[in-house]
Amino acid sequence: MPRTVRGKRTAVQLVMAAVVLALLPATWVHASTHDRVTSVADAPSAPVAVVFGAGLRASGEPSAWLAHRLDAAAELFHSGRVRALLVTGDNSTEEYNEPDAMREYLMGLGVPAERIVADYAGFNTWNSCARAADVFGVTRALLVSQEFHIPRALALCRAAGIDAYGVGVSEHLSGLRVFSSLREIAGSIPAVWDAAFTPEPRFAGPRETSLQEILATVGGEDDMSGS
Repeated sequence: MPRTVRGKRTAVQLVMAAVVLALLPATWVHASTHDRVTSVADAPSAPVAVVFGAGLRASGEPSAWLAHRLDAAAELFHSGRVRALLVTGDNSTEEYNEPDAMREYLMGLGVPAERIVADYAGFNTWNSCARAADVFGVTRALLVSQEFHIPRALALCRAAGIDAYGVGVSEHLSGLRVFSSLREIAGSIPAVWDAAFTPEPRFAGPRETSLQEILATVGGEDDMSGS
């Protein structure tokens, strides 16, 4: 610490300014999405639900948090709020395949395989959102994740051009939940950077029409926008 009164005052001011600047991205995330977070019971209808990966157990099955997301997505499907599911996660190695594990779990909950589309390059939230829009043609969707993560997912998917509502899955209070909630504050900083300066996903890939084909087959809204 500086020895003079002026020096100490300046140091305190710099620390306070740094804290304010660090919290600005988190403030933007929550302010821009607070009216778009809902529950499974109150969620509006949308053509598709986007379910974000959240890790696998050593056995290759979905982690507890990922299973809770998939439970919510299956409930949205069976209640008729969505007609297709896009599961997006990490498949960076042959041994680690989140999307296929998510598909298998959903099928075990009675969701038909032909209503599930997998994105194997959803390496983080921004890539999942950008690929949903650019590769899979999603323009309107429900997003499914834990309550602490859904504001960032919403902010990024809306920045990618998706008209989205977030379905927040509740979790019991625990040390891991508190840590994850605090980590979201730090995660909002690269989120703002990605939304502003990284318009393309890491792996753009060719355009996928599988979601549009599903929606055309099952009837009702015949495109992602619902027009």
